[in-house]
Amino acid sequence: MQAKNLILPLLGSVAFAAIANAYELPVPHTWAETYIANIPKQNLSEQEKNALLYIVEEEKLARDVYLTLSQRWNLPVFRNIARAEQHHMNMVRVLLQKYGLEDPTQWEDIGEFQNEKIQRLYNKLVKKGNHSLLDALRVGALIEETDIKDLEERLKETDNRDIQVVFKNLMKGSRNHLRAFVRLIYRFGGTYKSQILSQEQVQQILSTRIERGFYK
Repeated sequence: MQAKNLILPLLGSVAFAAIANAYELPVPHTWAETYIANIPKQNLSEQEKNALLYIVEEEKLARDVYLTLSQRWNLPVFRNIARAEQHHMNMVRVLLQKYGLEDPTQWEDIGEFQNEKIQRLYNKLVKKGNHSLLDALRVGALIEETDIKDLEERLKETDNRDIQVVFKNLMKGSRNHLRAFVRLIYRFGGTYKSQILSQEQVQQILSTRIERGFYK
């Protein structure tokens, strides 16, 4: 199957078109998605299947929380990172389509999830993020720490190159997003300590530069 035939149905869905229109988000169509689509398929274990289904909803959680908080706090970081999270979702969706898995996020509105754990977390984080701007920024940092931890764990459970490529690039993005949120916490007079990862790991991430490029 050609890459364009694999990707276009994902990016042209009615669900995302409605979201993009409501929040003025562009519909992404990237070189990275084509690259991922063209990596040869490998056998998919049950663990790998569950990882893909979970991670796509976790990326949606990040996007939806940031879109929701952007309506409460007029700070560009929420909208900007929401765009990046949509790109992350699209990369995982390429894998879902590639391996014939039903996308649990395809027809869900903002703030709606099939995974009950993720649904509860979304509700909790939005409520917390509405308290104050600093709380909202700390919610963002918490989401990114959580993503990093979950991706680290699931990377250990896969030997599929296409999944590894996607998860490594998602982790890179989460590290950059964590840097952005913590930088703003400091700028607005707050303090920050790790919420999920070890303090040492968070400090190591914060002390290094923004990561560029695409991990192959």
